[in-house]
Amino acid sequence: MKLLLHVCCAPCLIGTKLAIDKYAETQNIDIDLTCYWYNPNIHPYTEYKSRLKALEEYTLKNNIKLIIRDEYGLIEFTKNVIDDLQNKCGYCYSSRIEKTAEYAADDKFDAFSTSLLVSPYQKHEHLKETGERYAIIYNTRFFYCDARPFFREGQKSAREYGIYMQKYCGCIFSEQERYLK
Repeated sequence: MKLLLHVCCAPCLIGTKLAIDKYAETQNIDIDLTCYWYNPNIHPYTEYKSRLKALEEYTLKNNIKLIIRDEYGLIEFTKNVIDDLQNKCGYCYSSRIEKTAEYAADDKFDAFSTSLLVSPYQKHEHLKETGERYAIIYNTRFFYCDARPFFREGQKSAREYGIYMQKYCGCIFSEQERYLK
């Protein structure tokens, strides 16, 4: 299966890849993984670049294909969430997953998914529903894999490899929440 995986950061990729590899093993299938970086929600710019650099280094060292859609989007992101901050995650998921589904369909991938499914801090069912919705719209397949059981192992591996690890989800509002807690 040719799989396009939206990736938010290298640590989440590690845990997600562990889950995908386990799935492939139990199902006795080959998965040809390509990572897709599209994260205009990540702010500030220095954080965006730090996460991208860590992902580039990790995928290069581990011979993992990476497609980069390098669009820093502070203005667009804030413009789209400012009037409904309670639903900022919904916009964030939707904008990134839609672009991934569109790319997967255009480039003839068998399926797409997201590394956001590894985090116990994300709205898991919302992510799944969003992926399934865009699979229908773009006539492709959403590959659902609950990678949360591999979250801690992925984080541990990232620390052992010395990979940059962020301290908040990504948007400017999650950074604020980090400091207010």
